[in-house]
Amino acid sequence: MKEELKHHLLPLLAIFIVTSLFWLFASVPYYQFIYLFFGLLWGAFILDTDHLIYWFFMNPNTEESKLAQFAFKKRDFTSLLRLLESTHKGHTSLIFHHYFFQVVLTLFSFFIFTSSNNVFAMSFVLAINIHLLVDQINDYLQNPRHLQNWLFAREKKQLPISSLKYYLGAFSFLTLLFTFFLIKSQL
Repeated sequence: MKEELKHHLLPLLAIFIVTSLFWLFASVPYYQFIYLFFGLLWGAFILDTDHLIYWFFMNPNTEESKLAQFAFKKRDFTSLLRLLESTHKGHTSLIFHHYFFQVVLTLFSFFIFTSSNNVFAMSFVLAINIHLLVDQINDYLQNPRHLQNWLFAREKKQLPISSLKYYLGAFSFLTLLFTFFLIKSQL
């Protein structure tokens, strides 16, 4: 779980630092930094609720789901995190980790970044994009077939593995663009 946290929080920390440096020179009000911090923090973890949906609604009768439900009822979040750490690679049919969600998220992100000046909303959406992209890049580097399986779960026709790098490249570019919009929003 520490590796997972490191992979998700380090890019967000870098974005927070770079954005803060630009904003310091532009004399951005202090409360915008607070919105930036909390938007990035909450957005970093919201996609993990996908695993709760998997356990509680999509597959509630599996042994793994029953363990998760028991730990949740007991409020034993440490055990729940350990269970997530040991089983998350087997969750390939998640709602928020599907390519269709990513396409909708990208369209929604364009709307947020082009029509709003709300720092919390922009940083929250950016963190969700980064979380998803980090998961995809890590899986692509470790096992492209696994990435293909969860990204296109429930689809009869899947993107060929040879095309995944272009898919990741396109969404990486868009995420960089969203980061630029966030930095520029207060300048």
